[in-house]
Amino acid sequence: MRILMLTLIAPYPPDSGPKIKTYNVLQYLCERHEVTLVSLVRSEQERAHAESLRRICRAVYTVPFQRSRWKDARFLLKSALTRESFILSRDASPELHQLLRQLTAREHFDIIHADQLNMAAFAVGLTAGARIIDQHNAVWTIVARMAARSDLIRRIGLQIEARRLRRAEARLCARFDGMLAVSEPDYAFLKLAAADAGVELPPTAIIPIAIDARSEAPVQRHAAPNTILSMATMFWPPNVDGVLWFAREVWPLVRQAVPQARVALVGARPPETVRQLAADPAIEVPGYVADPRPYLERTAALIVPVHAGGGMRVKILEALARGLPIVSTTIGYEGIDLTPGEHLLVGDTPRAFAEALIRLLRDPELGRRLAAQGRRVAEDRYDWRIVCPAIEDLYTTALQRASTAPAGQR
Repeated sequence: MRILMLTLIAPYPPDSGPKIKTYNVLQYLCERHEVTLVSLVRSEQERAHAESLRRICRAVYTVPFQRSRWKDARFLLKSALTRESFILSRDASPELHQLLRQLTAREHFDIIHADQLNMAAFAVGLTAGARIIDQHNAVWTIVARMAARSDLIRRIGLQIEARRLRRAEARLCARFDGMLAVSEPDYAFLKLAAADAGVELPPTAIIPIAIDARSEAPVQRHAAPNTILSMATMFWPPNVDGVLWFAREVWPLVRQAVPQARVALVGARPPETVRQLAADPAIEVPGYVADPRPYLERTAALIVPVHAGGGMRVKILEALARGLPIVSTTIGYEGIDLTPGEHLLVGDTPRAFAEALIRLLRDPELGRRLAAQGRRVAEDRYDWRIVCPAIEDLYTTALQRASTAPAGQR
């Protein structure tokens, strides 16, 4: 088949959760079909990364795109006046619309695969082939959960956005011929939104996020590791919220019990609130790290202290593949088939989270057992070679649906 894939960011290198998810889907599709990739890019370096994917894609096109505070302010005003979702409106790109019209006018595509909700608006106006929306998460739930953890003024604004986004997300998804969801909880949230908006979701395949588990060798960790590690992009608000919760409420309890413990908060673009945590000599905030292996080797536990989010945390899947012990909140491992106490430890209060970390710092053998059992889950259930073939069935269903849709309803 000929596939047109639309991505919000260039999915290479696969060094963050969304890029890892998209890259593994892309490489699977490119092995079996002719894929044309169209990506928004924010820098010359990102454009070069996208161009490097010509080695697996039939063709690659990029469109320059930049967010800014001025643009965000303009779209916030527009959202207030029109009652449209700010998150969906801020990624408008007339240049991308024009490119897609030109591409679909001169060649036929069997599948138009919109990767993430932000790309949905660019795909719905294209009538050639079957349209697929690849939902990395139920986006409205992220905003709703962030509202619950915010101060009064910010909470009101986020609650308004969550309501608008909930309806808009469902209505956009309903305009596609097929949908990919990454977990049962996400699909349930999307069905709730659809019922509220009075629309019906298209045929859906629940296909978990996949990683390259078989190619990832387990990390050879120190015999008595003493570092608590966070690896998360620090420009994503739920990650910042989680790290600050850990540093302010959990870390003092751990440090009191295990004075030799250390913390490494690794992740691109940490805000000032996170950088300030390095005032504690036991906390390191290095930002983006090209080679995290030195941190992984001394890791007693990778932490996922998130209380807001959706979809699946790719950092957990990667930690499983690397053979790292994990301590997470319940929301942190949502959508991943893991058993607390067997594959990871879970804590939702500062005390419970701290006690899990203290156990791993004091008992390295427990960490090794959890890591070995988690590694098997990554290999058996979440490797892209196992997960991605299910996409083919959804494509077939979507093509049949598109071919029988009455004229004027697509």
